[in-house]
Amino acid sequence: MASVFTILFAGLSAAQSFAAEVNVYSGRQEALIKPLLDKFTAQTGVKVNLVTGKADALISRAASEGEFSQVDLLVMADAGRLVRAKNMRLTQAIGLDLPALSSSFIDEEKHWVALTTRARTVMYKKGSDVVLPESMLALADKKYAGQICVRSSSNIYNQSMTAAMMLDKGDEVTSKWAKGIAENMARKPKGGDRDQIKAMIAGECQFAIANTYYLGGMLTSSDESQREIAEQVAIAWTPKSEGGTHINISGVSIAKHAPNKAAAEQLLTFMLAEEQQAWYAEVNQEYPVIDGVNWSKTLERLGRFDAQSVNFNDMGRLNGDALKLMDKAGWQ
Repeated sequence: MASVFTILFAGLSAAQSFAAEVNVYSGRQEALIKPLLDKFTAQTGVKVNLVTGKADALISRAASEGEFSQVDLLVMADAGRLVRAKNMRLTQAIGLDLPALSSSFIDEEKHWVALTTRARTVMYKKGSDVVLPESMLALADKKYAGQICVRSSSNIYNQSMTAAMMLDKGDEVTSKWAKGIAENMARKPKGGDRDQIKAMIAGECQFAIANTYYLGGMLTSSDESQREIAEQVAIAWTPKSEGGTHINISGVSIAKHAPNKAAAEQLLTFMLAEEQQAWYAEVNQEYPVIDGVNWSKTLERLGRFDAQSVNFNDMGRLNGDALKLMDKAGWQ
């Protein structure tokens, strides 16, 4: 049976388009969002003007444009940036009736809503003779000295992971953990998540800290060499008894001065419909936020897991403090 939200979207699509165009600033790569936007245009006749780039630069651009900004929707790949945009008063409350999501996936004042989730995990090489850590926290143990590949403290995914630990374990425990991670690194942080995975398979380290959708993207890549690397990777999921696996979100906000608000609402509704949620899972290898939407076969291969319970607003607010803590611990 179709959900009420799906029926609502169908009604909106059948009606005349609210506006001729909608303007989107996206901190996500074009390939991870444009196919959906093209589909939206085909179904509604509403033109989507997409600007992609570094998330912080797009937030700064919207801020500098002020009331004259033409942006309607801000799409960001991390809770920290969604919260940052809200705190800079660049967003407005979403006036739509949103689908039945977990309360953690909707800002308490409805300034943002999650589109997808992703897990940040400990990865290792299949068949390797390693002692698997019980959790991300355990990876700071001295027995893992020289065994970790991870991005720098400037990476917002690491900042959010650290902020979530601060909320769960407190500053003292998190500081010791960050210091342990820094001391256990096999090399100075460099590159992105895929680079950590590649370095681990190449033998530069025993464990890589990376988001699941990067591994999923490698498993489904048209590049045979990436697929061969990814097929060698396994994930050490953190069980519920140890707090669960850290998760983050991608999400969307309506800009404060959106000139095409009705079209922005129509596009937001479209992106949260079940069909598009299934696309995120199948193509981007991200987890849907709508219950009942099937995971891709690739995500199922990676395994089911217990997700960490986290308040994404609080996590986002602590990003700056997390960065200071990591740098002080020697995680550069």
